[in-house]
Amino acid sequence: MTLKNILYPFLGLLSGMFILIYLDGTTLFLSALLLGILIFKTTKIDLDKILGTWLALSVAPAFGVAPTELLQLTNGFLVQSVLSSILFMAFYTYKPSIIGRVYKNSKANNIGILVSSVIAGFAAGILSSLSWQSYLNFISF
Repeated sequence: MTLKNILYPFLGLLSGMFILIYLDGTTLFLSALLLGILIFKTTKIDLDKILGTWLALSVAPAFGVAPTELLQLTNGFLVQSVLSSILFMAFYTYKPSIIGRVYKNSKANNIGILVSSVIAGFAAGILSSLSWQSYLNFISF
């Protein structure tokens, strides 16, 4: 793993959490879409890691938390944010299933990289949401 593979998702995590705290999930999702268009137009492929992290954070439902409640684990914001970022990095690195096929089989490299990052981001957000909801249901028994 190179420094870029850790630095860009970390920057995506911090900036995405900032957007979620001070704005909302819709703004983060729309920002991710805009970033995706900019990546496609300018071919700045390294930014796809930030895009994937933002998509993972925008899918996870733990947003709208007051800054004073960030360190409370019961609201799930911190747990889901970190878990979404870690899952995105794992999906991005190992490229399982459809992520790897899209990455390898794309005619234009930057489209394959961009679409595989989008799929990895959505998969990470959905899996972190499912994990958090399963945890909440497990402890409620």
